[in-house]
Amino acid sequence: MPTLSDYPKIAAGKVRELYAIDDDHLLLVASDRISAYDFVLDSPIPDKGRVLTAMSVFWFELLGDLVPNHLVAYDDDRIPADVRGRALVVRRLEMLPVEAVARGYLAGSGTSDYNRTGAVCGNPLPPGLVEGSKLPEPIFTPATKAAMGEHDENVDFAAVEAEIGSDLANRVRELTLAIYERAADYAKTKGVILADTKFEFGLLDGQVVLGDEVLTPDSSRYWPTETYEPGHAQPSFDKQYVRDWLTSPESGWDRAADVPPPPLPAEVVESTRSRYVQAYEQVTGRKFADWIG
Repeated sequence: MPTLSDYPKIAAGKVRELYAIDDDHLLLVASDRISAYDFVLDSPIPDKGRVLTAMSVFWFELLGDLVPNHLVAYDDDRIPADVRGRALVVRRLEMLPVEAVARGYLAGSGTSDYNRTGAVCGNPLPPGLVEGSKLPEPIFTPATKAAMGEHDENVDFAAVEAEIGSDLANRVRELTLAIYERAADYAKTKGVILADTKFEFGLLDGQVVLGDEVLTPDSSRYWPTETYEPGHAQPSFDKQYVRDWLTSPESGWDRAADVPPPPLPAEVVESTRSRYVQAYEQVTGRKFADWIG
C-alpha cells in the first residue's frame, strides 16, 4: 500500500490537500483543520476530516442520477493507511473559477447584501425579510474564488457569464439549483433545513462535473427544523459555534485587530466535533462509528 509521501502534493487549502496519483486521478485528503474568519485555527477538530469525507460520499451517491461527479473510490488500495476514511480518489477536472452558491433562506452575507440593496447577488427579493427568512424560491448567488486568506466576493450572474460564458453559466446555475432543491427536500425528511450551500464544478471531456466536497457542514448551513425561528441567527450544525465563541468576550480575541485567534478550549473543540458528527448521523441516517478508517 502506498504512503502519502509517494504522491506529489499539488495543492493545499485551509482544510484539504490534493495529491497527484496519475495523469487522470487525484487524492483529495480532508484534514481536521478548521477555519474561521479567514484564519486556520491552531486547534484541530478530531474526526472532522472523516465526517466531511463520509458526508460527501453519501451525497455523491444520492445525487449520482442528477449530476456526474468526480468520485472514483473512498475505500481503495491507492489510499494510504494513515489517511483512510478521510481521503477520496477523484478524477482530475478542469475546475471552474466560480463558487456556485444556492440559497433557500436569508443568512450570513446574503442578509448583509439584502439589507443594503434589497437583493442578493442581483436577485431582487421582497421587502420585509429578516435573518433566517425562507425565500420565495431558491436563488443562485455565485461568488468569486478568493486566494487563501482572502474573502470570496459575491457577484451577480452577469459576472459569471463574463467569466465562463453564457452557456456554461446557465448550466452551472441550473445544476446548482436542481441539486440544492433535491438535497433540501431530502434533508427536510430528516428534520433538518438546508439553508444554503456551496458547490464547485469542473469540466471533464466538455461535461460539467460536480467536484470538491458536497453538502458538508463546512460548505452548507444546516439548521434543526425544531428550533427554526426567523428573525435571528439560527442554531446550526456547522462551525458557527466556533465563530460565536471567537467573537464572545470569553475568547478575548479582537477580530478587528488582524491577529490570529486564540486556541479553542477543550469544551469548544468537543462540542464542535459533536455537531459535525450529529450533522452526519441525522442527515444520512447512518452511524458515524460505522464509517471506514
